[in-house]
Amino acid sequence: MDFGAKQASEAVRIFKAVSHPLRLRIVARLCDGPEHVTALAEALEHPQSIVSQQLRILRMSGLVAASRQAGLQVYRLAEVRLIDLLRCAQGCCPEPPVDNH
Repeated sequence: MDFGAKQASEAVRIFKAVSHPLRLRIVARLCDGPEHVTALAEALEHPQSIVSQQLRILRMSGLVAASRQAGLQVYRLAEVRLIDLLRCAQGCCPEPPVDNH
């Protein structure tokens, strides 16, 4: 496999954007479809302000886009190829077994 310089820079930009656990989980949720920040915060069990901060970083990186729908800011993936990246990451990092002891 060979990465050109521009391709490597693009990959690093994407990896940096999803290098925070909450940002990775936000992107994973958005793989299933658009959501507003309140729904994301509830689903991810984090304060809305923290989720909003992480969404701003994802927007600035170009991975997430936002639009207004019925007065709510709705977020969606701006780059659908992220779905494949997250599937790959999920396959490489299976859930650890539950210790019942």
